[in-house]
Amino acid sequence: MTEHEIQILVKKQRHFFYSGVTLDVNYRIHALKKLKACIQKQETAIIHALKQDLGKSRFEGYMCEVGLVLSEIDYMLKHIRSYAKEKTVHTPLAQFHSRSYKKPSPYGVVLVMSPWNYPFLLTIDPLVDAIAAGNTVILKPSAYSPNTGKIMEEIIQKCFQEKYVALVTGGRAENTCLLEQHFDYIFFTGSQNVGREVMKSASRHLTPVTLELGGKSPCIVEKSANLKLAAKRIVFGKFLNCGQTCVAPDYIYCDASIQDALVAEIKKQILLQFTDHPLSNEAYGKMINEKHFSRISGLIQPEKVVHGGNSEKDLLKIEPTLMNHVTFEDPVMQEEIFGPVLPVLTYDSLDSAIAKINSMAHPLALYLFTSDRQLAKKVTSQCSFGGGCINDTIIHLATSEMGFGGFGESGMGSYHGKDGFQTFSHYKSIVDKKTWIDLPMRYQPYQKIHEKFLRMFLR
Repeated sequence: MTEHEIQILVKKQRHFFYSGVTLDVNYRIHALKKLKACIQKQETAIIHALKQDLGKSRFEGYMCEVGLVLSEIDYMLKHIRSYAKEKTVHTPLAQFHSRSYKKPSPYGVVLVMSPWNYPFLLTIDPLVDAIAAGNTVILKPSAYSPNTGKIMEEIIQKCFQEKYVALVTGGRAENTCLLEQHFDYIFFTGSQNVGREVMKSASRHLTPVTLELGGKSPCIVEKSANLKLAAKRIVFGKFLNCGQTCVAPDYIYCDASIQDALVAEIKKQILLQFTDHPLSNEAYGKMINEKHFSRISGLIQPEKVVHGGNSEKDLLKIEPTLMNHVTFEDPVMQEEIFGPVLPVLTYDSLDSAIAKINSMAHPLALYLFTSDRQLAKKVTSQCSFGGGCINDTIIHLATSEMGFGGFGESGMGSYHGKDGFQTFSHYKSIVDKKTWIDLPMRYQPYQKIHEKFLRMFLR
């Protein structure tokens, strides 16, 4: 799409938004139902596209993408009327007689920029929230997942007129052109480096943004943890989507006294979940492209590998790889891994582990395995992170009942469920003052008797 075409598209959507059509909740509900029906009809094609782009199995494609999107749509359809209502709030006596209320209103024309690792989920999920809030939307999926991008484009074209919802394909040129336009809200999921550019571009128009980024999410394993269960759940969370998950456990940070036992359990779990030939396992995914394959391969230090480490460049596959005796100075700890490599580091005291985590960039997620509830409370209170789990990984994002997002280096803002509706809404604060009475105390000339009443009303 050319720059001129993008400019026209934005103008079309702004004109359509100001027509007021999307302010009707029934219109939004109809749009969500239509989207749901189309997704259900195209489920097989979506899952096939995910297989082509990322090697995802049918089970994983539904569990981690299609199913979660359908769940979000159902949640919004159930709650949208409640969320869209004006909310009356308390009015101070000094404003007698009036009604004060907060009115949820859509921002207007929204840009949603999504990544390649969960291309369907991370494009359509924020779309659902933006539609529910009453916005028009332009979607820009990643060019690295072209097959999923193509099926999403077909779905959007079948469901919506482009003046309401449109999808722009392409790469860096289209991204740059879109970011030069004046949007009313920008929602971006991706890397920190690109997130900075998005925020910089948005600042030209003072456009509010949500940034869903990433970071090195720690997985603390405390000495009282159930190591067998911890290993099982860590392996699931780390190697899901071949490690290409923004909230995957980036590294294990365990008590030194349980290091050997934990490593032994993780080895067992990798074999149980992925067999001893993971590169030929049809249910095990692949790297998105050769560039990403080479980057991940470069992070593997053969002398520290205790399991896995093999790869197949032609298939873009890297085995689930476990590295032991890793330090914070090693190359694998200098960036977010975003691949199937799991380093193990140790601490001597939990206090020192908390201090170390807090000295680093705020992670998007934190995971803690422990049987000690007081220690769990201590870690979740003292560590700074976006969200996480106690005695599990990943699953905190798989619900519409809680917002998902980071802060600081891992992002800003959140979405899913009510948080998603609020993200794409501006809440107007309004006082509806009655005309049958008009208290004189606020008008000049001020009098002592008025000051007496004023002090009484404002306390």
